[in-house]
Amino acid sequence: MTGTIAITHDAHRQFDDRPRHNKALVLEAMTSLFQRHDASAVERLYAPDYIQHNPNIRQGRDALQALVAGMSKDVYYEPGLMIAEGNFVAAHGRIRGWADKPQVVIDIFRIEAGKLAEHWDVLQNEEPTNPANGGIAMFDPNEKAYVAAPAPTDIAGT
Repeated sequence: MTGTIAITHDAHRQFDDRPRHNKALVLEAMTSLFQRHDASAVERLYAPDYIQHNPNIRQGRDALQALVAGMSKDVYYEPGLMIAEGNFVAAHGRIRGWADKPQVVIDIFRIEAGKLAEHWDVLQNEEPTNPANGGIAMFDPNEKAYVAAPAPTDIAGT
């Protein structure tokens, strides 16, 4: 046998395309609800027994649909970096019009059977950059282009 062998994935791991599909699902949900204000997307994208871990938002898919239907048209979500592992997706973004000041948010979703089944979030008022600290913003709309390189494969298993 001669030639080059290309390793495309770890032999002990089965290829899993869920993270890519799950990130697309989260992006569709966040832009449908918080950019286009499409309350009908809730039924299509969220599980019937959807769990919400934000104590200020009522439980369930119907409550989320009512929230979106009654939301101000000033609410606008900007997606940023998204990270996915198995059935979980974390998204870093900015939302305007939700509170008095723009907020930077981390949303974490659990996906089950192709639907958003559970959600956690952390919101923080966006603060202006501080040149004395290097002047890096809390949120950069271009951050979604940042992709971490995959970990190197240890062929020898050591």
